[in-house]
Amino acid sequence: MSTPISAIRNLGPAFEKACSRAGIHSAEELRALGADAAYARLLRAGSRPHFIGYYVLVMGLQDRPWNDCKGEEKKVLRARFDALKSATSPAPETKIISDLDVIGVRISPDDLKSI
Repeated sequence: MSTPISAIRNLGPAFEKACSRAGIHSAEELRALGADAAYARLLRAGSRPHFIGYYVLVMGLQDRPWNDCKGEEKKVLRARFDALKSATSPAPETKIISDLDVIGVRISPDDLKSI
């Protein structure tokens, strides 16, 4: 039986949903991928890059509190995050959907309820 991602320290339901969109469905799978590969998958699946989210993931996979990341360690993680962000772009279909959302072209099912 697989363990939910939200069972990992610091990672809650929203992160679990983002992982699901990226094809990561269990804590075991997330641990096997490691923080960098998993975060790259999240970015390719359309998650917006956010440094705090990245280091929270790193700390969680080390079973450490999210705010334990400080000083030189935080600087090193920032460099890793910046490199990941630069090297990873969303899948083309994800980028198009994101761009359409920004300009308000797509209509969500919730938008149709008010018509």
